[in-house]
Amino acid sequence: MLDRILAQTAKGEPFPNLLVGNAERDDAAVYDLGDGTAVISTTDFFMPIVDDPLTFGRIAATNAISDVYAMGGTPLLAIAILGWPVDKLPPEVAGQVVEGGRQACAEAGIPLAGGHSIDSPEPIFGLAVSGRVDIAHLKKNGGARSGDLLFLTKPLGVGILSTAQKKKLLRREDALLATEQMVRLNRIGPELARHSFVHAMTDVTGFGLLGHLTEMCTASNTRATMYMDRVPLIDAEILDHYLNAGCIPGGTKRNYASYGDHVNLSTERQKWLLADPQTSGGLLVAVAPESEEEFRAFCERKGHPVTSFGEMISPGNGKLIEVV
Repeated sequence: MLDRILAQTAKGEPFPNLLVGNAERDDAAVYDLGDGTAVISTTDFFMPIVDDPLTFGRIAATNAISDVYAMGGTPLLAIAILGWPVDKLPPEVAGQVVEGGRQACAEAGIPLAGGHSIDSPEPIFGLAVSGRVDIAHLKKNGGARSGDLLFLTKPLGVGILSTAQKKKLLRREDALLATEQMVRLNRIGPELARHSFVHAMTDVTGFGLLGHLTEMCTASNTRATMYMDRVPLIDAEILDHYLNAGCIPGGTKRNYASYGDHVNLSTERQKWLLADPQTSGGLLVAVAPESEEEFRAFCERKGHPVTSFGEMISPGNGKLIEVV
């Protein structure tokens, strides 16, 4: 559907300073400032996925800021996007949502410097974020090479747990598992970007791991092999419990319907886990194989222990992604 929407957008005159725009399908727009640096611009917003308004604000803001980190940039400031049903919910609740966003911005070291609000049928919150990056350290979702190893800095499963919460099936002992992941900033991004052995980077959000890896393969002119037993999951037994209870997000099915032709899976379970839409997910990173130990040691020091779950391979006639 997004392809159909964008197909109707007039191309217009090219902008030479636009380093990353709509055509690249990357995490954010990037504009060359002419001094060796570039400005990064992005926006993201959505309806509540948790009941607590403060937590919702934190998650939405963390998710929006992530796009700057995923490009290897440092966020500078944010402005808020707020839609509020003023006839249904009190303004004090909206204030808690915005405060949650401000807290996430403060953790990222940036101001929430303003914004815009409208009366809307459902609550909506997010940010427009501006950042800056040294062009030499800019990381795109293209650039991965055959032989590169794949890493993910946060485990999967947020969509399944969020669906369990909506269905009122989430067990008390599992209540914070998804939230702890969603409020964690991807601030390791610009530090990773300074390493030449990091060839490509993107964050895993609503399209699921398979969707964002498909974009990386397409942009890099590569294919990928994934090893299911190495894919980081919040907790395999817990996620299987909720999958067996029918906690499969509608977004998972729409995701797979849009890119499933490019993927070869072995089981239905792989589909439910790998196409699971993530909110404020981790960074998907393609790393030169000879630098695996250095990369893993760096991530360990930063509190992001990682293990390679796959590798890029040469383009060919097979599916873009093979899961074994």
